[in-house]
Amino acid sequence: MDSTVEKLPPNILLFPFPAHSHIHFLLNLAELLCCRGGLHVTFLVADQTHRHLLNDTAVRSRFNRYSGFRFQNLRDGLPVRDSQGSLDKTMEFGSSFLKVAKQRFKEVLISLSSSSDWQKAEEDSDHVAGKSSIACIIVDSMMASFAVDAAGEAGIPIMCNYNACPSDFWTVLCVPKLIEAGEIPFQGDDLDVPIANVPGLEGLLRRRDLSSFLRVEDLSDKNAQFMINGVSQARRTRMILNTFEELEGPALAQMRSLCPGIYTVGPLHEHLKTRFTSMIPPNNLKKENTGCIAWLDAQPLRSVIYVSFGSIIVMSNDQIMELWHGLKNSGKRFLWALPNVADKEWRNKIPPELFEDSSRKGYIVAWAPQDDVLDHKAVGGFLTHCGWNSTLESIVAGVPMICLPYYGDQQCISRLIAEVWKIGLDMKDTCDRVIIQKMIKELMDTRREEFTQSADQIAKLAKNAVSEGGSSYINLDRLIEDIRSLDTD
Repeated sequence: MDSTVEKLPPNILLFPFPAHSHIHFLLNLAELLCCRGGLHVTFLVADQTHRHLLNDTAVRSRFNRYSGFRFQNLRDGLPVRDSQGSLDKTMEFGSSFLKVAKQRFKEVLISLSSSSDWQKAEEDSDHVAGKSSIACIIVDSMMASFAVDAAGEAGIPIMCNYNACPSDFWTVLCVPKLIEAGEIPFQGDDLDVPIANVPGLEGLLRRRDLSSFLRVEDLSDKNAQFMINGVSQARRTRMILNTFEELEGPALAQMRSLCPGIYTVGPLHEHLKTRFTSMIPPNNLKKENTGCIAWLDAQPLRSVIYVSFGSIIVMSNDQIMELWHGLKNSGKRFLWALPNVADKEWRNKIPPELFEDSSRKGYIVAWAPQDDVLDHKAVGGFLTHCGWNSTLESIVAGVPMICLPYYGDQQCISRLIAEVWKIGLDMKDTCDRVIIQKMIKELMDTRREEFTQSADQIAKLAKNAVSEGGSSYINLDRLIEDIRSLDTD
């Protein structure tokens, strides 16, 4: 080999689960690996995700600045789906995609890991990264059940990212303990029974705070098994977690006793803000209504409650009515992002007087620029489903929360928000107008100073973590250096 030829940077294969928040997380990580680490990144996505990213988002313009970044699509052959799909549709598509991906992933690895086949592989990409074999794979933990073994067979180092709350990951790792202690599976309606066998979280969790995948009477349930098996496989690898040491210390300390390597690099979206000195296009995967920012500009300081339940939760008419009555009766201004509704005619079913009365203080959009909204001085609270990305964005912005979790790790997150971090109220397992009104008043008026003070303190910890010398700043650099050390070719 000619020693005068400059060696290219390591090429990293990133492979997200085809859902909004999972793709968003790995795009942010990809950008940090490119701009901070100078690494080459191949972003492997489903056919439909690939088309959506290139045709409907600003992702192309964002990543054009990186010569070492390229998209690579995995041909899934699945029926075209709505990119604004519900949770059920997303999970259905994800399940179908996993079956296809399990078969195709090995073929992709063989193709992309061979430098002689690299130019051929570029025919399916929209950006050229250069000729380079794969030094490392970073795969979504939801696909660890097949990806970890496939990478091992191919002789390629693999890491997993867990795109959810690490404390919840730890509870799933404790499933054998919980089964042995007879704490799961459980029957009956009493969800307030304490869960004692999750070390580090003793005295905190109840049945209702376990992942929705574990709140089942039969652990052979396919969703429960999918989650348990994925976590079990992921823990065999080095893990990249979107959290910071000061936020989840007890759970992280316990996880390190079972996991070979952990990189806490969050909040990842805040890394991008601190590492860039100029404005860049956002990693938005949905069309946003930016007019709501102008509306916020006209509202008093901390007077608005922001309402959003993420990209895939579908609201029923009954839920919308309860929320609408609760918001109206609270007397507070509100900004409501409402992308998915079961009944498209829901507006026509709201009594005109209720709609007209509350609409004078409210603003409804299909999708909002959430990071900008939470950073806005007019926003004083966030009524949220407690998705992990939304939670971290709210934490960084110092905005207290009212928690109405729906599925997965959101049950655990809402408990942490209310009882550990003391930055909000937990309203899980109910959607009642009286409770909604009461909690909005409590968050925005009665206990406003208490929650604001706690939220400001944790926001400071989050920003310190990603600042130079902070725990997540150091861990991101350590991750990049460890990836470089894997490239021994």
